[in-house]
Amino acid sequence: MGDSIPLRRLVGRLSLAVVAMFGFGFALVPVYDVMCKALGINGKTAGSAYEGTQATDETREIRVQFLATNAAGMSWEFRPKADDLKVRPGASNEMLFVAYNPTDRPMTAQAIPSVAPAEAAAYFHKTECFCFTQQVLQPGQRIEMPVRFIVDRELPKDVFHLTLAYTLFDVTARKPPVAQVQ
Repeated sequence: MGDSIPLRRLVGRLSLAVVAMFGFGFALVPVYDVMCKALGINGKTAGSAYEGTQATDETREIRVQFLATNAAGMSWEFRPKADDLKVRPGASNEMLFVAYNPTDRPMTAQAIPSVAPAEAAAYFHKTECFCFTQQVLQPGQRIEMPVRFIVDRELPKDVFHLTLAYTLFDVTARKPPVAQVQ
């Protein structure tokens, strides 16, 4: 009977450790997002909350390159309308991306963006983006999806080229699309 008290303590401590690890797992995502936003790491951009009203810097021109790739298992065709744009810091810009569902079933997709070089991500502000929501395409459907953005005037002077890359993921299993009734 003397052994049962240390065993109860051990089980209690292990249970507490499991609860603490579980809580840490949930807290890790928001902490990671805050760190990425604060430090401008991992290619995360400022998102739609950018409220900047800047004058255009006519003395600088930045080349913004656009890339589109599919994650493993994604069967859609996905591409930008153009490979790059020359933009002026402070000016509002737009690029269209085209997506096509060649399958015989409705599918849901989510695009995840990244910006390179990573230290410049904090200066790239998406004001509208198809990546903010999941996209549902019916069989054979093709859509054009806009991304509107501003390159901040405060972009370091030694940066002349940015790359905005999207990876498109099939999330149909997580959120099954509703087939359109004809």
